[in-house]
Amino acid sequence: MAENNITKKDLNKVFWRSHMIQGSWNYERQMGLGYAWSMMPILRRLYKEGSPEMAQALSRHLELFNTTPQSATFCLGLSASMEEENAKSSGNFPVQSINAVKASLMGPLAGIGDSFFWGTFKVIAAGLGVSLAANGSIIGPIASIIAYNIPSILVRYFGLQIGYRAGSSFLEKLSGGLMDKITFGASIVGLMVVGAMTASMINLQFAWSYESVSVQGILDSILPQALSLGATMLMYWLIKKKISINYLLIGIIIAGIIASYLGMFTV
Repeated sequence: MAENNITKKDLNKVFWRSHMIQGSWNYERQMGLGYAWSMMPILRRLYKEGSPEMAQALSRHLELFNTTPQSATFCLGLSASMEEENAKSSGNFPVQSINAVKASLMGPLAGIGDSFFWGTFKVIAAGLGVSLAANGSIIGPIASIIAYNIPSILVRYFGLQIGYRAGSSFLEKLSGGLMDKITFGASIVGLMVVGAMTASMINLQFAWSYESVSVQGILDSILPQALSLGATMLMYWLIKKKISINYLLIGIIIAGIIASYLGMFTV
């Protein structure tokens, strides 16, 4: 075996490699190959190159793995800590627990990560960029990229550090359904953000009137922003029906041109 003390430099290498964990995503092992590649600095520190221990460790981390990419570093940190314990135990460590921990965390971490990154941060970043760009600011796309990537990088980095420090005792600390509570809370935050973005970013109103009676005024007296809500729900329904996003975008553009020509709506 090699020197079996993981250094900060080794963890930093894992952090940078984790950004490419989906580079070899496939339908058989999904992130498995990227996970094993991300673990290589740790395995080289702990095991001798070409040894049976190295081969067994690589085989372990080539198993199926899939979660939100930003959340994956927590598992990488746990795996690094457990591999370190295995290297120091001289064969007395239950190596099957390494993959068991990974498998048990894939789903919960995906639930949390997807809620925050796909359902919250991505929507907020896109809304921020669109809002600035709509006002003619070149900062729009830059702000969108920064707003999404800063929390992404921070979660990757600190998730790795926390996972490594937690080690194999992590699962014992998750008593009382803590993971379920975090997932539930993250889902609520994501839904609130999406709802708020819909209300603030979509403003579709009828321009037509009949004998000085505004059609939009009647709709507002019944339900304000009803047209915007209806358009949003229509898009949601079409997406649920597996209609291609490209077709929907083309349809929106064509409908917008026709409506503008007829003077139907104001936005």
